[in-house]
Order: sequence, then structure tokens, then C-alpha cells
Amino acid sequence: MVNLTIPILILPLLAFTIQIFFGKRIPRQGDWISNSAIFMSLFLSIYIFYGMWSKHDPLYKESIVFDWIVMGGFRIRPGIILDNLTAVMLIVVCVVSSLVHLYSIGYMHGDKRYSRFFAFLSLFSFSMLGLVLSDNLFCLYIFWELVGLSSYLLIGFWFERPAAADACKKAFITTRIGDIGMFMGIMLIFSKTGLLRYEEVFEAVKSGELSGFYLTLAGVLLFMGAVGKSAQMPLHVWLPDAMEGPTPVSALIHAATMVAAGVYMVGRLYPLFTPHSLITIAYIGGITAFVAATIGIVQNDIKRVLAYSTISQLGYMMLALGVGGWLAGLFHLTTHAFFKALLFLGSGSVIHAVHTNDIQEMGGLRKKMPVTFYTFLAGTMAISGVPFFSGYYSKDAIIASVITFVQENPSHLPLAILGVGAAGITAFYMFRLVYVTFTGEPRNHERYHHAHESPSVMTVPLVLLAILSVISGWGGWFESFMGSPEGVHHVSSHNNHESAHNLAVILSVTISAIGIVLSTLTYRTRHIKAEDMAERFHSLYRLLYNKYYFDEIYYALIIKPVLWITRLLRSIDLVIIDGIVDGSARLTVIVSRIERWIDDNIVDGAVNATADSIINMGRVPNRMQTGILQNYLLAAFAGVLIILLWRII
Repeated sequence: MVNLTIPILILPLLAFTIQIFFGKRIPRQGDWISNSAIFMSLFLSIYIFYGMWSKHDPLYKESIVFDWIVMGGFRIRPGIILDNLTAVMLIVVCVVSSLVHLYSIGYMHGDKRYSRFFAFLSLFSFSMLGLVLSDNLFCLYIFWELVGLSSYLLIGFWFERPAAADACKKAFITTRIGDIGMFMGIMLIFSKTGLLRYEEVFEAVKSGELSGFYLTLAGVLLFMGAVGKSAQMPLHVWLPDAMEGPTPVSALIHAATMVAAGVYMVGRLYPLFTPHSLITIAYIGGITAFVAATIGIVQNDIKRVLAYSTISQLGYMMLALGVGGWLAGLFHLTTHAFFKALLFLGSGSVIHAVHTNDIQEMGGLRKKMPVTFYTFLAGTMAISGVPFFSGYYSKDAIIASVITFVQENPSHLPLAILGVGAAGITAFYMFRLVYVTFTGEPRNHERYHHAHESPSVMTVPLVLLAILSVISGWGGWFESFMGSPEGVHHVSSHNNHESAHNLAVILSVTISAIGIVLSTLTYRTRHIKAEDMAERFHSLYRLLYNKYYFDEIYYALIIKPVLWITRLLRSIDLVIIDGIVDGSARLTVIVSRIERWIDDNIVDGAVNATADSIINMGRVPNRMQTGILQNYLLAAFAGVLIILLWRII
């Protein structure tokens, strides 16, 4: 069965190659090529998932390994791993990617770089699938960077817009900071063990070959890559700006799959994380979940609200992994992929209809866009943790994991407060988004008048994702299918899991209900005036509206000093370095001119004067050789006469 993963990986790469070279010459600019490739990958992924499901073995594993680089005793052996985690991630990536491909046919229709867009989508799908299928750290890092490249190309797809050009550079540079740490972690593991394949590295950890401080350090460095890619604090600032890309890009890369790569990486390499590195992950995740949720309350750009929601949900996943909730974190990764893709594509449907991102210019769209409204509402209820929707089950699992951990480690009570608080805030701002966008009276009648439901090529993916947003959490299938991470002995015990689960259910439902009720009172019935609350808590409102001034702080503490240093170095280069070089050149020119004058007037002058003297001396006897006999006789007679006179005298 593992052999079927090869075409799953190769088909999107083939589609990218065809599209990038021949896309404009192919009928429909080749959109059907990219769509066919990813849908074939999807069908193969479903077949693999069904085959893995029928085995009922959470520990089942297959792999393909081959030699790539062999130099003496040094070998790099890339390969493909197929286990239950791989099977789930293949479904997540291929389902979301295929529906985004289909949706893009309608959303990107008429774009002047239509074929290039589908080429980049195929490249991203290939990169993400390669990341999922890699069985070693070396290939993981290669595909990790390819995902970053794909993200750069898609965020900056409309590069003629300054905001998009800046956003793709910001995303690329910010995530590179985390990637440096990840690369250092991989090099540390390789230097200590000489190994790169997951299974071999895990065995080295079991045997104690890699342990203690170095294992903790390696785990923290690897997590730095996840901090960048999965937009965890303090490297979260790139994700909201990345919404400048086309909405399908937001759904594919920055909601469902790419940003989930960090969560997947932590889950895949879980045996490498010690309790110290896990508690670091838990606190960063918890703080990220809470802080991003509070920012989402006051944002008015529909895609930015969803962007901060993504950051918050990723923090939730990291919180779960950090407290030992391996299953809960990856379960939420799966359900989140469906309902967040739905929410982003739903927002794209709205933007496509009203041509603005500002929710304050919307309102009343439920009547004009019923399919978009009801599917968006389904995604909102899922992310808010409403019972019977998928997000309820995965959030409940996360809160139960956190409570279990806190019961065993009471000093870490803040983790529970952060997790539960973020859940309530999420329900509040997501229903705010629904009420302000779809209910009430239109705030901009011109935009409302021109609003219309999106074509079926866009609404069908919404309906399918809405169904998955409901049913993907049912039946406890994920826990029975996945089992537990192999080789992990430091995960929090679950002796109190049953009582924690009951408490989690109560807290989850209660806090979500409170958030929904407060949002309804504020933005639907208007019993609470949002404007009055913003005025009463003006300082807090400004703090949240300006996103805790992270960008301003980074500009003042990092960007501005770096620019000052670069300008100083530029001045040194221009004035001193170039001054020395240019001065040396000018001095060389002056010296060469002096040497030329000496050469022309003294050296050459002396040589030329000697030659002229010899020439002139030769001219005297030359004039005497006239060739006239009379002259010679006259000269001879004159000579004889002179001799005679000299004798006589």
C-alpha cells in the first residue's frame, strides 16, 4: 500500500511542471490539469485511509527507503513512511487542497495570471504532501522549506500591490527565523547520533544515546521551526498580513495545512520532546491561544479576524501537545482543517459578492447569500465548540488533557485558565463576525444591492466542508484509529482522565455558551452597546485594536536598529571602503601620468635625442654622396689644394 503514496506525491509535481511551462497554451489555461492531479491524489488517499482503517492496527507501519548520498560511511537514505498519522494527514491535505482547487476556478476566474496561480497551488500541494510522507529529518527540512517557498509565492501572488509584496517578504523572513532554530536542532541530533531517520533517532533516544540537556535543547530548537511556521508568539506577526494573498490561499496555506505543519512536526517527532521542552510548548501555545483570541475581538477585516482565530487555534493545538494531549492536539488539527477552510472560503464568497473585507460595510447578507450564510454558521459553531459539531469534540479533548495535567501539576493552573478563557473568547468574536456580516440591516446599501450568491463551483466546496465540519468529530474514530505515539514515556498519565473529561464537558459547553450569549446581546439584540464598551475601556480597546503593538515594538527594537546599522555599514562602505579604493585608483592614475611624462620626456627624450644626433651625423656624409663625377673631382682637387697650401704654409 505504501507504493500508492508515490503517485500521490508525484501527481501535483507533474501538474506544477506542466502548468508553469505550458499553462497559458492549454485550454482553460490548464486549471483542469491541477484539479485532476489533486483529485486523483485525494482518491488514492481515501483508498489508503480505508485500507489502514480496515487493519484496525494503530501501530501498523510501512516504509520505502533508498540510498541517495553514499560517501564512505556517510549515507543519506530518504524514504516514505506510511502509518495512521500519515493516512490522516493525507486526507486532511488532499481534501482541503482539492476543494480549494475547485473553489479557485470561480474565485480566480479572469485573473491575468490564472495558470500561474494553479501552478503554485500544485507546488504547494506537492510540498505539503512531501512533508507529510517524509520519514527522516533531512527530507522533512527540504519539504519544510519548499512549503515556505510556496507560501511566499502565493501570498505575494498579486505582487503589484505593495501590501501583498510586503506581506510575502514578512512571512518569508519571519518564518526563516524559526527555521534556523529547526535546522540547528536537526544538526544537533545528527552530530550526537549520526542519524536522520525518525525510527533510528527514536531508538537512539530510547537507548540514552541522546538524552538530558542535549535532548531538551534539540526539542526546543525543533519547536522554534513550529513557532515560525505555525505562527506562535512571538513569531505570529506574519500570519495576519498574509491575508493579502487571494482568499483560496488563505484557506489552503494559512488556515488548514501549511500553518498546521508545525503542529504535525511536533506530533510526528513527539518522542524527542522532554518534559521540560513540552512545558515550554504548552505555555507558548496557551499564551498564543489567549492573546490572539483577544485581538480577534476588535478586528473589522473579515479575513484578519479569521487569521487571529487561526493563530489562537494553533496555540490550542500546541497547548494540548505540551500537556501530553498528543491525540487531542492532532485531533483538533484535523477538525480545524475542515472548519477553518470552510470559514475562509466562506469569507471569500462574501468578499467576492460585496468587494470589501470590512465587516462594517456589510450586514444583512443572509438573505442575499443563504448557502454562504448557513455553511459559514456551521463553521462558526464548530470552532466555537457547540455540541455535535466537530470542534466541540476536539476542544473537549484538549480541555480534558489540560485539566488532567493541572490536576497532577497544580502549579501550572494558568494553563487551564488560558485554555478555557480562549475558548469563551473564540465563541464571542466568531458569533460577532456572523452577526455583523450576515444579520441586521445593510450598512452599505450599494454593496448590498450588488451582492449575490456565489456560483456553484464555489458553493459546492462550502457545502462539503460544512458537512465535514459537523461529522469529522463523531464516533471517537480518531482515538481508536491513532492509538498513542510510539516510544513516548513522559506523557502525562490519565488516571484522572474520566473526571477531567466530565469537568471539561461542563467547562467547554458553559464557556462557549457564555461567549455566544454575550455576543448575541452585543451584536444581535444590542442590549449591550459595543461602542459604549469600547469607550469605557478605551485603553484596552486601543491595545487590542493595535494588536498589543507587536509590530511597533519589533520596528522600534529590531527593524529600526537593523536599518540604522545597515545604513551605517553602507556609509562606511561608501565613504571609507569605497573611499580607499577610489583614492587608490585616483593616486594610481596620477602616478601613472607622472611616469608617462617621465617616460615620454626623459627616458624616451634621451633615447630619441641620441637617435636624432646619429641621424644628423649621418646626413653630412650622406649629402657628399651625390653620384656626380664632377663633384667628386672638384672635392678631390679641393683636398689636394688644401694639402698643398698646408705644406707651403
